Amino acid sequence: MDEITTVPLETATQETVEGKICGPVRIQIEGFRPIYNEVLFIDMKPESGEYEPLIGYVILEQSQIAVDMLGHRLIPVKRMDLK
Repeated sequence: MDEITTVPLETATQETVEGKICGPVRIQIEGFRPIYNEVLFIDMKPESGEYEPLIGYVILEQSQIAVDMLGHRLIPVKRMDLK
């Protein structure tokens, strides 16, 4: 994994922090197929000693995953939409 670049980011509290974009990396959400993409790392304080990743729409789409908002779970997408 190589560091590609650094980028300035603004948090929800309007604080400016620096993030590092690295890649390519193998990303696999348990139970779904792996993909290769870039990731963004920022310094953060883990809640209860554990880090909680934020997964974006592009990663979900490439992994053929949809979010079931009623069931609060991830579900497989049978076909990719080419529209």
